[in-house]
Amino acid sequence: MTGLKTSTILGGGLLATLVLALPALAQEAAAPVAEAAAAVVPVIDKGDTAWMLVCTALVILMTIPGLALFYGGLVRAKNILSVLTQVFAGFAMLALLWVAYGYSLAFAGPTEGGLSAFVGDFSKFFLIGVTPDSTAATFSAGFELPELVFVIFQLTFAAITGTLIVGAIAERMKFGALMAFLAIWFTFSYVPVAHMVWSGPGLLFNLGAYDFAGGTVVHINSGIAALVAAIVLGPRVGFLKEPIAPHNLTFTYIGACLLWVGWFGFNAGSNLEANGLTAQAFLNTITAPAAAGLAWALAERLSRGHASALGAVSGAVAGLVAITPAAGFSGTFGAIVLGAVASLVCFWAVVNLKPMLKYDDSLDVFGIHGIGGIVGALGTAIVASPSLGGYALDGYSMGGQFMIQLTAVAIAVVWSGVVAFVALMIVKAIFGGLRVTESAESDGLDLATHGERAYN
Repeated sequence: MTGLKTSTILGGGLLATLVLALPALAQEAAAPVAEAAAAVVPVIDKGDTAWMLVCTALVILMTIPGLALFYGGLVRAKNILSVLTQVFAGFAMLALLWVAYGYSLAFAGPTEGGLSAFVGDFSKFFLIGVTPDSTAATFSAGFELPELVFVIFQLTFAAITGTLIVGAIAERMKFGALMAFLAIWFTFSYVPVAHMVWSGPGLLFNLGAYDFAGGTVVHINSGIAALVAAIVLGPRVGFLKEPIAPHNLTFTYIGACLLWVGWFGFNAGSNLEANGLTAQAFLNTITAPAAAGLAWALAERLSRGHASALGAVSGAVAGLVAITPAAGFSGTFGAIVLGAVASLVCFWAVVNLKPMLKYDDSLDVFGIHGIGGIVGALGTAIVASPSLGGYALDGYSMGGQFMIQLTAVAIAVVWSGVVAFVALMIVKAIFGGLRVTESAESDGLDLATHGERAYN
């Protein structure tokens, strides 16, 4: 300030006049700019919209037919139609529930106060006010998506999360009881957890938890529910006493490949726009499962003397699960390491932990999705580090972020577990039991429940 005054005196009255006039000139110059900025109306980006519609279709491909075939091949021949039907019907029901109230409770409602940290409200019940003209913001200023695109993209996440649980109770649960359970669990677990993690006023969102595409919302949430359901339901007849082998690993292989392809919509689509970070998430969705599939095969070779086809695809799915929360935060190298580490941990859970605790998670939903989701959520705090090539948000520190991730994992585990248990007790009371009869289980659910056989 002293230098400015000296120059003004030495330079005469003209400079003094200019200095004194600067604030007014700046204000006058800024006024048109401010008016122009205020006049800018966010526009629909047709490229982003087209990309998100493609991603939505890819996530549907993950569920029907991907997940259905993956699970269908893993059960015995007498139960394949029951599993296909459970996945198909579960997808259909959850899609309708999402439109009815799921979207509103997950993403609508007040921005603060009341229960806004845990759930939204019914202001968009049956999509009231959601029209082809309403919009939802992307991460780029000035560009938006049609809100309907966001609605249907999130619909696919809700639908696949519920149907993942089918694998844990396969071959022994009543069809009606399963559908009722999925409806209750969706309402009181999936919707609130999605709101807490992905909605602006959500508890975990404001805590700063990283979950790019659903490690907490989808995989931990469904994996814990699957474990609770498997324990409450009890083991299948003959579990740990006789072989219960997959009947068609070709179906499982095809289903796993469809899952992998569909997962590009799952992970890369979660950026909500098409840009460089989307490409990074896309690449991570290749490298993480690639490393994971090879890691599982190597672990099998070293521990069992052979690398199986089922092991390779199981490892790849474990890698896909683990990279899901980190897809947009991890660099390429971090994704490779995270995929490999998660695969080995999931391998241990399936091969050692499950027989040790003797729970009958039929198709290892907890071992792969629950455990893989936990490893991925915690690992996200590490691979997001810029020093490791990651893309952390402002204010990041590895230790601090790890504790935030751990808190989010703990909340999701407790929330999903409690809701799943209570829902099962309610359904058990309504249906007079959760399981089919022993004779129906022996005959197979295809015939006993649906009156059909897959193979003649």
